[in-house]
Amino acid sequence: MSFYTFARALVKQVLTPLYRIEVSGVEHIPKEGAVIICANHISNLDSPVVGITCPRPVHFMAKEELFRTPIVKQLVSRLHAFPVRRGMGDREALRTGLALLKEKHVLGLFPEGTRSKDGKLKKGLAGAGFFALRSDAVVVPCAIVGPYRIGKKLKVVYGAPIDFTPWRERKASADEVTAVIMEHIQKLLHAHQ
Repeated sequence: MSFYTFARALVKQVLTPLYRIEVSGVEHIPKEGAVIICANHISNLDSPVVGITCPRPVHFMAKEELFRTPIVKQLVSRLHAFPVRRGMGDREALRTGLALLKEKHVLGLFPEGTRSKDGKLKKGLAGAGFFALRSDAVVVPCAIVGPYRIGKKLKVVYGAPIDFTPWRERKASADEVTAVIMEHIQKLLHAHQ
């Protein structure tokens, strides 16, 4: 058993009853091939929650600061996270993300880039659109419907994949594609709040 599988099972045992996690739409996640899961960001627990509700291992970008301490770096790396320098176009992080998609992995993204303080969906950053345009990955929108309160139900909803073939063909901008992703996340939030 890999460390990721062990950690995922352990975290699932703790978080699922604690937040009464209810998952729907898992059937929208392809069983194989490159996938980008794009979710709203309301808590530090979003990454583990997507990680335990997605049936496939998920690779996340994580803020570079987490990789500065050797023990934490080793832990988050074994949990399939890789560093990103926020607030600038981090080419190394973009290359890593594209390489993972080329290898047919699942990439988990929070297009807002940082947590929403009020729980409302913010404007997405161009990174999500960049990955959608530069890869042949299936993009699956995800809504985390909170708040995170012990004993109160937390919903994780995976939506139908978005086909970006037309956008790729007409060479749409990354910002335009990110906006489409955010619209899909917003629709899921409206439908399940």
